[in-house]
Amino acid sequence: MSCRLCPRKCGVNRSVRTGYCGQSDKIRIARVGLHMWEEPCISGERGSGTVFFSGCTLGCCFCQNYEISQLGKGYFVTEKELSDAFLRLRDDGAHNINLVSPTPFIPSVIRALDAVKHKLGIPVVVNCGGYELCETVEMMNGYADIWLPDLKYFSPEASKKYSGAADYFDVAIRAIEAMQRQVGKPVFGDDGLLKRGVLVRHLLLPTLRHDSERVIRELGKVFPADGILLSLMSQYTPMYKAAEHREINRRVSTFEYNYVLGVARETGFDGYSQERSAAQEEFVPRWEGEYV
Repeated sequence: MSCRLCPRKCGVNRSVRTGYCGQSDKIRIARVGLHMWEEPCISGERGSGTVFFSGCTLGCCFCQNYEISQLGKGYFVTEKELSDAFLRLRDDGAHNINLVSPTPFIPSVIRALDAVKHKLGIPVVVNCGGYELCETVEMMNGYADIWLPDLKYFSPEASKKYSGAADYFDVAIRAIEAMQRQVGKPVFGDDGLLKRGVLVRHLLLPTLRHDSERVIRELGKVFPADGILLSLMSQYTPMYKAAEHREINRRVSTFEYNYVLGVARETGFDGYSQERSAAQEEFVPRWEGEYV
């Protein structure tokens, strides 16, 4: 079967060789566990039940998870083992099941959820880079309760240079619209945790404050203030191949952060802004398994 799950549409038969994402058709993950470092409405007090999948459909030169996204670190699991992991996270007290970069494995994820979703009793979060096909988003209809996409860039030049995807914004904004149509406006429980909706993340990059401004203003044109949540992230730390681009080989300045934060406030979106102290390598999880 030729793979067309992501906008790359590489057409590779992943049962024979790996696709653009670097993955075969066998599920490969790098960590299962409670994660305390998502937004407060996701992590809560007990943590988000994260499953980090190996591989990636983007390829950002600054990725902090590059060991699993670019180098393929991880280990193989069956669909039954994935279902069991979901139940184990629930039993460990997770507020939700958080699927991190699952796109290359969506058909298997759906089958794993088919076996246990009726038993979970907690929301399923799809945590992705935003670079998604609307058709793949639709595959998760009835499975995803919360979408947690990035919206990284507006500029085609920047998205091509740093993530190899000149069409990033056009593809991502359509995908996020599809996500919002699917799950609707944010819904919170009595515990203050998000139960349904879309929370869009934007990571500030050094020297790109005007691109960040355009991203946020475009979101304001597409969605009403109560249509989505917005999370402004300042955790950028130069990692992986960021040093090859001098302009992004530093952390975001206080001026850049405050400038973009001011723009975000103007949109009227509810959401979150990250403490700049989060820009530290120790916030990167420890990965399990072997390199490809």
